[in-house]
Amino acid sequence: MTTNLAIDDDLINEALNLGHFKTREDTVITALREFISRRKQSEITDLFGQFDPDPDYDYKVGR
Repeated sequence: MTTNLAIDDDLINEALNLGHFKTREDTVITALREFISRRKQSEITDLFGQFDPDPDYDYKVGR
């Protein structure tokens, strides 16, 4: 899908250089994926402390 966006050239060029991307499109796609991933992670961390731990869970079994 083609979308035209007005993005600050300095901002996109800095991201392009920091990420060592070849194209602006790669830069934007990666930035969006990272944004989505971080938002999903923050939703998961909000759940910490809301569930009771399983008293029968033995973490040593998985080793």
